[in-house]
Amino acid sequence: MNEENNNFNDLCDSSQTDENKNTEASGSSENISERFSNIENDIFRNIGENTDILPDEAVQEKQGSAGRIMLVIFTALILAVTAASAIYCIVSDIKNVSKIDNNFNEGKPGVRLDIDHRPVGHDVFADENGKYTVEGLAQTVRPQVVEIYSFKKKDSNEVTGSGSGIIISTDGYIVTNTHVIDNMEKYIVNTYDGKSYDAKIVGRDAKTDISVIKIDTKNLSAAQLGDSDDLVQGEEVVAIGNPAGLTGSITDGIVSGLNRKIRADSTGFEMDCIQTNAAISPGNSGGALVNMYGQVVGITSSKYADFTTEGLGFAITINEARPIIEELISQGYVSGRVRVGISFYSAYANYAATEFKKEYGFDIPEELENALWISDISDDCDISNTELKTKDFIISVDDKTIKDYAGLSDILKGKKGGDTVKAKCARVSKDKKIEYFEIEFELMADTSGDY
Repeated sequence: MNEENNNFNDLCDSSQTDENKNTEASGSSENISERFSNIENDIFRNIGENTDILPDEAVQEKQGSAGRIMLVIFTALILAVTAASAIYCIVSDIKNVSKIDNNFNEGKPGVRLDIDHRPVGHDVFADENGKYTVEGLAQTVRPQVVEIYSFKKKDSNEVTGSGSGIIISTDGYIVTNTHVIDNMEKYIVNTYDGKSYDAKIVGRDAKTDISVIKIDTKNLSAAQLGDSDDLVQGEEVVAIGNPAGLTGSITDGIVSGLNRKIRADSTGFEMDCIQTNAAISPGNSGGALVNMYGQVVGITSSKYADFTTEGLGFAITINEARPIIEELISQGYVSGRVRVGISFYSAYANYAATEFKKEYGFDIPEELENALWISDISDDCDISNTELKTKDFIISVDDKTIKDYAGLSDILKGKKGGDTVKAKCARVSKDKKIEYFEIEFELMADTSGDY
């Protein structure tokens, strides 16, 4: 062992001598590495002399051990740096979250919150059977529903009314409700892509509240009409329209009832309607009721609605509307419509009772309370050639009593222009006497669309 120490001291002295001789090269990495290598070789050579390991084998063993030691040290350093970096990031994030929370609590502006995109696959709008989600219907059907703005005068820019319409052909035919366009002179249609078009009336039918207008353009997205007879109670539906000018609004619901015979509040005419709890407001009139396959199964109408009951809306079935639409497009009117040529009030109505008492000074006789009180007679109709006058009463037609529009409509159903009918009438004198008489007249074919 003393011999080993002496050798080590000699080596150190030798190393010191070499260092003094090569002062200028002391900063060289090659010289430093070579000196440490020589020291290490001598140490391991001395150790080898006290073992059975040969000198060359000792050197090789020493070099392998040194490499492993250096690798372990290097790996440890990398792990230490990585761990320190991770700890720093975690601490930094915790501080940032704490800062966000504090800023929210203190109401400080300028906080930035991350917003994630929707998950992959969430944008699938229809299943393998072609059944849409509500989002899918909005994307598919909304371009097929338009806004309609009406103006009282042709030269006016003041909007008088608004509603919705359904594109039924790529070249610009649009179905809507008659009350959306009635008593107006100018119509503007706004399509889904933001374009505006002047529209003209192709045909109108006040009786059913269905009309067709047209705009001059091509390549529109036309609605697909579905068979409303396929609907089942409880089936999901969506109403699409423009209530209160809110473009392209959609409301979802279910088919609450089928084959509802609902009378329009403006004409009293009865139509086959779909009852739904999907919200239908006045601006929805003329819009679409759509099944979950993107097919229009009904035309929504606020005139076929019950505003006294919340969540109760109606749409004219597309099966009943289709033949009317086809005739309006082909000839501008619905065939089979007839005109009597009178305007009247139901005698039981408060208005009629009030006006009659003003005129005569007494109430309508009880036996005439369920009759029609005539307010006007058209000169171009055959009924004007009879004994009937304004302020007379019509009690029955063809021996069937009538008291309102619905009753008269039922009696005239199936009749055509040129048919002859008989009516029982009554006239009240100022002295309360009632005179009964009968008239006979021809019905006129009605192509006006009025009712």
